[in-house]
Amino acid sequence: MARAYDAQAIEQKWQARWRDEGTFEVDNDDPRPPFYALCMYPYPSGPAHQGHVRNYTFGDLVTRYQRMQGRAVLSPLGFDSFGLPAENAAIRTGTHPREFTEARIAELKESLVRLGAVYDWRREVRSHDPSYIHWNQVIFLRFLEAGLAYRANAPVNWCPGCQTVLANEQVLADGTCERSGDPVVTRDLEQWFFRITGYADELLDALEDLEWPERVKVMQRNWIGRSEGAEIDLAVAGRPGMTLTVFTTRPDTLFGMTYAVMAPEHPLVDELTAEACRSDVEDLRERAASESEIQRMSSAEAGPLDKRGAFTGSSVVNPFTGDEVPLFVADYVLMRYGTGAIMAVPAEDQRDWAFAKLHRLPVVRTVAPPAGWDEQGGEAYSGDGAKINSGFLNGLGVADAKARAIERLEEQGIGRSTVNYRLRDWLVSRQRFWGCPIPIVHCPVHGPVPVPTDQLPVLAPTDVEFLPTGQSPLAAHQGFLHTTCPVCGGPATRETDTMDTFVDSSWYFLRFCDPFDANEAIEPAAAIRWMPVDQYIGGIEHAILHLMYARFYTRALVDVGLAPAGLGREPFRRLFTQGMIRMDGSKMSKSKGNLIAPSRYYDTVGADALRLFHLFVGPPTDDFDWTDQTDEVIEGCGRFLDRLWRLAAPRGPDAAEAASGRTGPLTGEDDAVRRTVHRAIQQVQSDIERWSYNTAVAHCMELANVLRAYARKDPNAGVLAAGCDTLLLLLAPMTPHLACELWERRHGTRLETQPWPSFDASLVAEETVTMVVQVNGKVRDRVQVPATIGEEDAQAAVLTSPRVIEALGGAAPARVVVRVPRLVNIVTA
Repeated sequence: MARAYDAQAIEQKWQARWRDEGTFEVDNDDPRPPFYALCMYPYPSGPAHQGHVRNYTFGDLVTRYQRMQGRAVLSPLGFDSFGLPAENAAIRTGTHPREFTEARIAELKESLVRLGAVYDWRREVRSHDPSYIHWNQVIFLRFLEAGLAYRANAPVNWCPGCQTVLANEQVLADGTCERSGDPVVTRDLEQWFFRITGYADELLDALEDLEWPERVKVMQRNWIGRSEGAEIDLAVAGRPGMTLTVFTTRPDTLFGMTYAVMAPEHPLVDELTAEACRSDVEDLRERAASESEIQRMSSAEAGPLDKRGAFTGSSVVNPFTGDEVPLFVADYVLMRYGTGAIMAVPAEDQRDWAFAKLHRLPVVRTVAPPAGWDEQGGEAYSGDGAKINSGFLNGLGVADAKARAIERLEEQGIGRSTVNYRLRDWLVSRQRFWGCPIPIVHCPVHGPVPVPTDQLPVLAPTDVEFLPTGQSPLAAHQGFLHTTCPVCGGPATRETDTMDTFVDSSWYFLRFCDPFDANEAIEPAAAIRWMPVDQYIGGIEHAILHLMYARFYTRALVDVGLAPAGLGREPFRRLFTQGMIRMDGSKMSKSKGNLIAPSRYYDTVGADALRLFHLFVGPPTDDFDWTDQTDEVIEGCGRFLDRLWRLAAPRGPDAAEAASGRTGPLTGEDDAVRRTVHRAIQQVQSDIERWSYNTAVAHCMELANVLRAYARKDPNAGVLAAGCDTLLLLLAPMTPHLACELWERRHGTRLETQPWPSFDASLVAEETVTMVVQVNGKVRDRVQVPATIGEEDAQAAVLTSPRVIEALGGAAPARVVVRVPRLVNIVTA
């Protein structure tokens, strides 16, 4: 079927206008109320795919809608351009990462422009630009000065495939690398960290006030993992004066401790392991060293318990009972959580129960389980109940018993109340080339020395060799490696690790406020004007990594004086996480080879039709499957736009009749169409503001159908013209190219300067509504009543209904529940 209009020509025309005229650029001194709309910083892997189309269509709708609401909308875009894929491409092909990355940026940028997504491109930021590297390094040095950055030797997650260190957040639940899929192992390395744990309580508490999806807040709460409990110093049997400190969240269960466990990395393992047990302990330590912490925490991945624990030959003393209990080493205890040692209470923890049964250790219940628990085969019980077998705690509930147990431990000087966190400091060192260099020089006399600010940025050389050696290519570049110490002038070497690329995306939204400022990373007045971001849009997969780091960075930048306190401490006021697109049950991704390029649709039905499909296909929060029928739906969106053209274009088949339509007094049908138009404004506005884009599109389609049917009759020319204009304004954020073209053809002016339409409250008020009548909860009738009906009149109306009288069967109503004007429920008994 021939298209009603040339989509490609129209779309290219308007894209060029928006670009050349700077239509959606905004200045920091714009007098309109500010609104900051931002889609997450994309990694430039190549042309846009359908995930990009979905995300950036949503963001563009927000930008255009808020602009029509009279706001100065800041809508910038940049590129998260450092990362492993470019370096891996260099290893494979010899192409320099900069060349590879800039080619991918050009491809992605062209795809987004063709989509019709509008940005203030003057503010574009790229992570690999020297100016951005400069400010990244300034921030690192300020963090170092404030004690927020530090270097430490620590066990780290190592990906043999990527040949680099990974943060805990980058290791999947099955112990594999989130990018390469390789099993992650543990290594001890000297690394740089950011002290995010210093903000754990603030990051946790502030979640309550965020307008974010609850599931994102739950994920962050769980990752921070605040645990309140006690540290207890257990005496080591036969070793006077030696203690092993354990952490527990359940000090009330101490009477039930029948063994204790140390992490394989605990510093006391060698000293407390008897020679007869050393071989088993060393075997376990070797296995644990080959696994990531994520694997070790997952019983399903780590294997059977008989392979996960080894007896040390030593014992510790239960301080409440005086009993000596055996001491084990087990891989499911982590050195970096708590004290690296735990007390084990089999009766209240299922893993401890299984371990105790395997090693034939006693089980002592300290909380009375529900009646029949043991008879029904119940094992560990971790719920509330009265304390039993617990001496001075007997009869107390769990909460009171915890407090009393801690009091006794503190009175005896062998324990203290403690709070622990699952959250660990952010490991930012990466053994890669394509990242921001860490601005540190290592001097044999003065140790790690900051590079002076006037020598920044430290840039990586261009002539490096890309080999998968496990070291940064910078370490093999003699010209980069060897330098002089800024303190003594003696020979020194540069730090050859680069920063985690999540550093780049942790503050880019602040740089967007004024990227033109060459003197400050964050211009204070601009940051205060625009921040926090009013609407942030991106995928749920960033719930922990990017979003947590960005929240930390915003606070830290304020605290070290690089950002003004007036911008607040949260970067994103509102967060929206869109659903993902699946194909054959898997997420669309480049690595799976199942991407569908948007260019095929740009070149056929046009970008507006593709945008409309993504808005219409279902609720934006939901995942959806790309199937063989998807093209038919996209074609259907194209056909709708064809009908819109025929309706609204001057001299179009439907509009031709309107041009000679009648004038004069309005008829009942004219008034009905006006009411439909104004209700559509109300509905679409409500839909957009509550992220129900699919129903917004549906309401526009319904309005179009009404107007097309009206145009074929004897329409009032003014009513039809106003209806078509309103429809174009409603569709302007969704299908902007066609809406702008039709508006210009109809009026000779620019739609982009038009405000969002307002509705007349008197026209959207319903005159009559359908009131549902129930008898004992079952629908018995539907009655048309005035929308303003009162309770007494509603009750009188339904009690005279023949169907209701029949349903009552002579029984008198015992109660009548009235919810005007929609529902009346009659209860007979």
